Amino acid sequence: MYSKYFLTGATGFLGNAVVKELLQKNAEIYALVCPNDKLASELPENVRAVSGDVTDIDSLRSFFENADESSCVIHCAGIVSIASAPGKKLYDVNVGGTENILKLCLEHGVGKFIYVSSVHAIPEQPKGVTASEINNFSPNALQGDYAKSKAIATSLVLAAAECGLNASVVHPSGIIGPGDKGCGNITFMLKSYISGKLPLAVKGGYDFVDVRDVAHGIVSCSENGRKGECYILSGHYVTVRELLKTVRKLTNGKRILAHVSLGFAKIIAPFYEKRSLKKKEPLYFTPYSISVLGSNAAFSHQKASAELNYAPRSLKSTLSDTIKWMIKNGICLKPQKSR
Repeated sequence: MYSKYFLTGATGFLGNAVVKELLQKNAEIYALVCPNDKLASELPENVRAVSGDVTDIDSLRSFFENADESSCVIHCAGIVSIASAPGKKLYDVNVGGTENILKLCLEHGVGKFIYVSSVHAIPEQPKGVTASEINNFSPNALQGDYAKSKAIATSLVLAAAECGLNASVVHPSGIIGPGDKGCGNITFMLKSYISGKLPLAVKGGYDFVDVRDVAHGIVSCSENGRKGECYILSGHYVTVRELLKTVRKLTNGKRILAHVSLGFAKIIAPFYEKRSLKKKEPLYFTPYSISVLGSNAAFSHQKASAELNYAPRSLKSTLSDTIKWMIKNGICLKPQKSR
């Protein structure tokens, strides 16, 4: 549908999956990469990498040089954080960066803009109620700076749509799957469990979705998404206990002996977060993450299924492929069979 695609965050976990989807199209692909990004060299040869920083609008002008009405801009770049105090940079990138990209999209009259938001931008519904898409976003109704930053940025995108930009928004749930080179919080938890270094788990759960399904949904949205509309790209709700039980079956791993309550987890989470920061380990056990695990994580992807032909694969399939990828890339050792 579009002859040119411009992708931010192309070397990230999700961005890399989107690149693979776009390679199936007969189109030019431009990838915005941060200066000194070590992963830029791993982009396919037919992807044109352009150096720039979303927080510096002048550095983005060369990226947009060939953008016009035949172009689709997919904005994946952003900071995902479950830290208690992520700092000013999170807002600079997630909000200021989105504002800069939107300005240049309007200047160049691009044909389509896709913003990758998050289900965290949608206020939590009462227990028993499934969340669906909304049109008005309020950061004051949300907990955590990451959620607030995504809500503010989503509002900017919808405002740009009202000003004439053909923009759509997607809201992925918890993204997991193969290809997480940055070893995010879920991948790190799986690594810890498979290597026998996860002493306990927390009760509660969340909705997780395969990164490849999200990438497919994003590209489909570029062709079928309606102007000014939002689409939830969720997967399947699973408790932490059920998730690790599935991993145990796939790896013949050891049983987690302790699953602590959310109440107890909330007490010890601040200390564990400080410990992880001190050791410079990825964060996955923080007050915010514990709050998320205890939230109502029921999300409907009915709208995306109807309009974007969106169909998330099974969680077991995702976990199986993730473990195989982790072993192949040396992120974890192949588990030994139990005797």
